[in-house]
Amino acid sequence: MQFQDVIGQEAVKARMIKSVKEERISHAQLLVGPEGSGKLALALAYAQYICCSNPGEHDSCGVCPSCVKYSKLIHPDLHFVFPVVKTPKAKDPVSDHFINEWRKRVLDDPYFSLDQWFGSIGVDNAQGMIYSHESDEIIRKLNLKTFEAEYKVMIIWLPEKMHVVASNKLLKMIEEPPTKTLFLLISEQEDALISTIKSRVQRIKVGKIGPESLKTALTPKAQDASMDVDSVVHLCNGNYIRAKQLMHPDEAAVYNLEKFMELMRFSYGRKILELFSWVDQVSTIGREKQKSFLQYGIHLVRENFILNIGRPGLNYMNNQEMGFSKRFSPFVNERNIIPISEEFEKAFQHISMNGNPRIIFMDMALKIVKLIRL
Repeated sequence: MQFQDVIGQEAVKARMIKSVKEERISHAQLLVGPEGSGKLALALAYAQYICCSNPGEHDSCGVCPSCVKYSKLIHPDLHFVFPVVKTPKAKDPVSDHFINEWRKRVLDDPYFSLDQWFGSIGVDNAQGMIYSHESDEIIRKLNLKTFEAEYKVMIIWLPEKMHVVASNKLLKMIEEPPTKTLFLLISEQEDALISTIKSRVQRIKVGKIGPESLKTALTPKAQDASMDVDSVVHLCNGNYIRAKQLMHPDEAAVYNLEKFMELMRFSYGRKILELFSWVDQVSTIGREKQKSFLQYGIHLVRENFILNIGRPGLNYMNNQEMGFSKRFSPFVNERNIIPISEEFEKAFQHISMNGNPRIIFMDMALKIVKLIRL
């Protein structure tokens, strides 16, 4: 991955390149920003530039042995940590158990969400995380001597998913790492990190991707798209992952909209038997998909409220969502927007805590029956 392959983020690229030229590379850096902003791509390009044998003024050379290995994610001094799940073959899983799937996912496209990553490894009802024993693997790897490059690089994707035991074990390593060791932490929820880790890293803010950069990246993908590029750029709100979904909706996006519409129609019509059937269906799709649906529900409730109060310019919905919301939005108002949102948020929290999904979704659905007519 080279900087030229990263969409936008010119200020962050310049800052990274400057740190290398001035030999002021902080040993532990936290790239924090919203989903779809390209943090993983930036981290890979930065690591490749640092280890390049012949770096240019604005990018790595792309042809030296180090760059070739980095481009295939097989450099012996490049290590990854990311959320994984327990399986019958890996009851104490670490990232290396899924490294082949990870490389394939990143090489296909480094812009992907947590849900898409779990989809790549076939997560069903498990919740992924970075387990406590992963820290032992990190410490073991980083205590080895470098094989080829000057730096050993450890990229930790979504450290907020790290078990607190693993986080605490890493504190000493992050504070006093072996010589020429670089930690690159990539986070979307900085507040979920323990404070002792946040205090030991240099923070790099990665903002949303600019409209012009997005348009340039999306134009070659516009063939057979469900929306025109200009509309996608507005609706995705700087999120390249969302932009791809808008242009070519995936199965998860279609499913979430379908289930949201069913929930609201059954709730408004007080069709309790249909709601029971709806709960039965949603309760069996797996916890990560359930969490994805609940996050989507929070988003769409907000969008409908904005549409209802007459601010369509602030809406971020695709054509299918807008078609439904033009009829539904009058029922999301100042009296029920907060309690409905709170029900989705509470359900998300309880699902995250491994609560019984059938009870959680039934409780949420019955409360929405009362709230939707306020």
